[in-house]
Amino acid sequence: MTDRVPASGTVHWVGAGLSTGSGLAGLCRTAGRVLLWHRTEDRAAEALAGLGLTGRAEPRALTAPAALAAALEPGDVVVSMLPAPEHAGLLAVCVRARAHFACSSYVSPELSAHAEAARAAGLVVLTETGLDPGVDHLFAHSLIGRARARVGEHTPASYRLTSYCGGVPAVPNDFRYRFSWAPLGVLGALRSPARYLEDGAEVTADRPWEATRPLVLDGETFEAYPNRDSVPFVAQYGLPAAWTPRTFVRGTLRLDGWLKAWEPVFEELTTGDDERIAALARRLAAAHPTTDADRDRVVLSVSLTVDPGEGRPWTGAYLLDLTGDAEESAMARCVSRPLALGVRHILDGSLRAGLHRAAGTAQRADRWLAELADDGLEFTLTLGQ
Repeated sequence: MTDRVPASGTVHWVGAGLSTGSGLAGLCRTAGRVLLWHRTEDRAAEALAGLGLTGRAEPRALTAPAALAAALEPGDVVVSMLPAPEHAGLLAVCVRARAHFACSSYVSPELSAHAEAARAAGLVVLTETGLDPGVDHLFAHSLIGRARARVGEHTPASYRLTSYCGGVPAVPNDFRYRFSWAPLGVLGALRSPARYLEDGAEVTADRPWEATRPLVLDGETFEAYPNRDSVPFVAQYGLPAAWTPRTFVRGTLRLDGWLKAWEPVFEELTTGDDERIAALARRLAAAHPTTDADRDRVVLSVSLTVDPGEGRPWTGAYLLDLTGDAEESAMARCVSRPLALGVRHILDGSLRAGLHRAAGTAQRADRWLAELADDGLEFTLTLGQ
């Protein structure tokens, strides 16, 4: 087996979009050297100034992948904040340069294909280490570990696991939403079928919004619907084989009233083609712009109930509910800080070569959650039986 390439201490943060926040500042305190790559060097410098990091990180122009490749040294860490389809190409650049790689996005088939080459070269590939995916994985693994210790690995039981996350306006508006990423991406996600488990059976919602249900969190009513394909996460989360899933769903959280407010959008999603949907995205971006005065709110709820059939089910739930401020949006905080934590673990050598997600065990999840709490990311844990 190839030895892991030692980390050099240099971090290349590629992209300075809406999710770049105080996590980058944290890396400026712990890494030996940080470079921020943006479309132009002036734009990178402006982003650093906005984060209060002028002089603490170096601005660079990402004119082409070759520009970054020429700057990489063995053991450097590349953090991709680019759109998900660009991760695989950037990872290929890292493999050739013998540099480690990190991003907050889901593992795609293309990314997975390059990850094996990275492992063979002694490189760490860290993925799904933002908010969702990321902190949601940490919450789930932590709850599963606690339930396993209480109920027992081999005790027959049924369980219900739900994981919902959403970025919403801190002050509700008529649209009941605030775009924290490109409107076309939001619409594309709604056009993708959702697969999940409900009442012990597999369900597919071709139009995810039609499966929206009310969800009460800390006394407040939200609307929640399934998103993507939840079923593979049953295996990824490693729940005991003796436990039978009754409900297993990962989805999206919206403010109460969102379903009604978005009726015209859903009508167009149902009948429109790609060209019409793209036009709709442009209209929505123009009609609902994000301003510097806006404040966002991030809510993440992960809950688990395990019932061994004795009338006393075990229950546990994590809730993260943060509001952005003038210095940083809640979304940027919740994505960049977990990602920066993962990068720190690449730098300190505690992650072995190969593909990683935010957490693979309850022990690791609990350790990362404790570190995130120390970093100022606030959340609560509620336990029942």
